[in-house]
Amino acid sequence: MQSLKVKDYMSHQAVTFTPGMSLSAALEKVLHSTHVGGPVINEREEVVGFLSEQDLLDKLIKVSYHCQDTHIVSDCMYKEVLSVSPETSIIDLASMMQVGKPKVYPVIDNGKLVGIISRSDVLRAVGASIELCFKNPI
Repeated sequence: MQSLKVKDYMSHQAVTFTPGMSLSAALEKVLHSTHVGGPVINEREEVVGFLSEQDLLDKLIKVSYHCQDTHIVSDCMYKEVLSVSPETSIIDLASMMQVGKPKVYPVIDNGKLVGIISRSDVLRAVGASIELCFKNPI
């Protein structure tokens, strides 16, 4: 199982945001995505933050109450982003994803965003490994 890598289970289609994007535009992207958030990238496709549904919730309630969309993504994104490389083992990532940690990690290669990987993707990898164990008992 140690040979299972992030690159084999990550999604190459990440929902992304820019720091200057309005929160209403970010909300539209989240609502039309299967992901619960995504990386915030700059013009060089470097990850500079992460925006989740939870991050949006507090600010959007205020936007909705006052009918003023004055906030942008950089106002509520999380700036200390945990990320992984495509070569990270699924086992190592699973231990990183323990309770209270992010459910989604940006996958970065040579400083650039190449995808994302979620807890569901990790569970899929573990499930595939378990299935192989039962098909090929030792």
